[in-house]
Amino acid sequence: MSNKFEIKDRYDIGDLLEIIKVLRAPGGCPWDAEQTHTSIKKNFIEETYEVVEAINKNNSDMLREELGDVLLQIVMHTEMEREQGGFCFEDVVDEVVKKLVARHPHVFGDVVAENSSQALESWNEAKSRLKGEKNKTQSMQSVPRELPALMRAQKVQHKASKAGFDWQSAHGAFDKLYEEINELKIAMNQGNSSLIEDEFGDVLFSCVNIARFINVESEEALTKSTDKFISRFSSVEQMAKEKGIDMKSSSLQVLDELWDNAKKIKNAEKSAMED
Repeated sequence: MSNKFEIKDRYDIGDLLEIIKVLRAPGGCPWDAEQTHTSIKKNFIEETYEVVEAINKNNSDMLREELGDVLLQIVMHTEMEREQGGFCFEDVVDEVVKKLVARHPHVFGDVVAENSSQALESWNEAKSRLKGEKNKTQSMQSVPRELPALMRAQKVQHKASKAGFDWQSAHGAFDKLYEEINELKIAMNQGNSSLIEDEFGDVLFSCVNIARFINVESEEALTKSTDKFISRFSSVEQMAKEKGIDMKSSSLQVLDELWDNAKKIKNAEKSAMED
């Protein structure tokens, strides 16, 4: 490693800032030096999801490591900006602290928030005011399009609900879902691929509406359902192997029976764990 960087037993944020400068400087690491905001943006997404994985696993050691990887991404991007005469890491810190002060008028101002709901309402009002949002449309447009689609839909619907644009109960959301399913069937019968995609999206959007009314995070719910499907499929595959069944050539009826058996087994295992 370059002699510009001091090897220590323990490092701090200053050392992280310095080592990234060394890695990107002439004589440093060729790969690090050629990276841009665009070239490593997917890395940021991957590292963030790995933090979520660590949280879901309740793994403190893994969380510490993955948070470090996210911090590395932040420092990389700020160093790229510093090199181009833009902002630096200290500017990022300054801005986020100022934002926290401005968006907590119930802590640093005269607004009163006696519980978490009031605190969140105070935060959202301050955020909209500081962003200069004059209507709910602008608030919806501020939700990043790059978010996972289900998460984005739920956030947008929540903002619409705040404006009074919502069903009175889950019954209305269910009726809308049935309506959208029928429209999807019509589009399929017409064979219009563009319309099919459009109507299918409406079906998903309507499902998210129901999720809000039953207090379910649609993104998390679908993730868990996917996990459940993989688990049950694994059991189906194992049973098929034990019975000498070729899944590719087997009838749907046989596979459905295996699926039902797998479902019973997994439900029994779940009940045993809960007991």
